[in-house]
Amino acid sequence: MRLDKWLWAARFYKTRTLATDEIAKGRVRVNSLEAKPARDIKAGDTVAMRQGPVTRTVVIRGLSQQRGAAPVAQQLYEETPESLHLREATAELRRLNNEPAASIEHGRPTKRDRRSIDKAGSKNWGDRWSASVDP
Repeated sequence: MRLDKWLWAARFYKTRTLATDEIAKGRVRVNSLEAKPARDIKAGDTVAMRQGPVTRTVVIRGLSQQRGAAPVAQQLYEETPESLHLREATAELRRLNNEPAASIEHGRPTKRDRRSIDKAGSKNWGDRWSASVDP
């Protein structure tokens, strides 16, 4: 069975095209070797894939030619204990880290800030330069 089709059937990627693109980018390895989308896989092979910041390692337990329900798809593979532990540790780190945008104090004003600046500046008409002469 083709690797890209199995990744799609096991619900790791929403479409076969996405699976093919990820494989072509080198984010999926089979038995510690870089793979191509048409690579033949069999039960017992180890597939390591990077999905965002997380690397998942699974052992193929079954093959399916069609995409089924999520409970059926989960029976096609078994995630390794190291992979589960790494995913949990990464999730914990994400939960404990602060939001990077929250630390920014200065920068471009928001729409609300700009409106308050404009409102404060509109009260001082005498401070503005004008082409008309005031009597």
